[in-house]
Amino acid sequence: MSDVALRMEHVYKKFRKGETYNSLRDLLPALTGKMFKAQELDSRDKREFWALQDISFEVKHGEAMGIVGRNGAGKSTALKILSRIMKPTKGRMVVNGRLSALIEVTAGFHQDLTGRENIYLHGTILGMTRREIDAKLDQIIAFSGLEEFIDTPVKRYSSGMYARLGFSVAAHVDPEVLIVDEVLSVGDYVFQQRCMDRMRAIVANGTTLLFVSHNLKAVTEICPNSVLLEHGRVLAIDNTDAVVRKYLSDEDKAGETGNRPVYISSVKVRDLAGEQSTFESGETAWVDIEVMARNTTEKLAVVIWLLDHTEYEIFNTSTERLGYPAFTISPGQVYKCSFEIKINLAHGTFGLCAAVHRYDIQKTYDKKVPAVTLFIGSTMAVRGAVNCFPKIIESGLSEIRAEETARL
Repeated sequence: MSDVALRMEHVYKKFRKGETYNSLRDLLPALTGKMFKAQELDSRDKREFWALQDISFEVKHGEAMGIVGRNGAGKSTALKILSRIMKPTKGRMVVNGRLSALIEVTAGFHQDLTGRENIYLHGTILGMTRREIDAKLDQIIAFSGLEEFIDTPVKRYSSGMYARLGFSVAAHVDPEVLIVDEVLSVGDYVFQQRCMDRMRAIVANGTTLLFVSHNLKAVTEICPNSVLLEHGRVLAIDNTDAVVRKYLSDEDKAGETGNRPVYISSVKVRDLAGEQSTFESGETAWVDIEVMARNTTEKLAVVIWLLDHTEYEIFNTSTERLGYPAFTISPGQVYKCSFEIKINLAHGTFGLCAAVHRYDIQKTYDKKVPAVTLFIGSTMAVRGAVNCFPKIIESGLSEIRAEETARL
């Protein structure tokens, strides 16, 4: 048996933009135009576009592969072709094994049926037998957190409840190949973490996973390797840190400085070996910043801060708050400073940002958000944003004393 679970070979997909006629005024010219062959061909050429162009990659059994890219890059189209929802215009795709797709988690639900009834309907559509659904029913309901509403028609559910039930069913199919498209926007933070834990467990049990998400931290945590798509083409196939770094490279570049009187001209992060963006949790890093000026500007400080994958600020400091006096800079001068920081972060992707700021009038002259993207690795079993380097110093059982037993 082949060790390849999924493969796309030179796949192309063409779509044609539709036309909508909302009035007779719009319809008559369109019908008239189609009477003339040349105009019809010209119009067709303008409406046709390639969503995928020469896509080739493969995923082996038991591997987890991520797909990242901006909106419109072709990620969902590729997954729908692998799921057999669509056929490629050209090319070939291979799927070896029982496949389940979490692309539209609520597709196949009936509005007038209860949550419980929709579990059976949706599970059957996904390929589960009634016996399998019976065996997993309590697990599915508990996972969704909808025990109180499970016998209510789903038309009365909120959009979040609706999607949670859909994910819960699909997550218990136990396929050999699982395709997941942007499901971590489902529900609240606790449920999203539950989804992450479930996908980790699925991969640990040997299921092949193809995972699309804009949550780069989630992709980094789950998938060792990833594919980067842009305008329907493959830009990179590599380890996930390298792919995410390439994906964010355009955003990491300094933007236009315009006519600002003072601006950040350079931000670099390094370790002892030189410039670096990948660190292990607990390592030391140095942040080197340069500031230049078009006009003389006074009472300035350099600020740095860190954002997690949700763009929540988890750290902030500045030259002035660390005891260094405000500086004045004039054209032809460059101000340089270096921060030493401990990377006490959990595994994931973080944005290091920088700004030049004047505190007494609360004015920011320039900022880079992010200036550099940091990729943090960690072998410790910690989650979240920070790593507190936990240790177990005592663990064990002991007998309850007689007076305590009496109180119980």
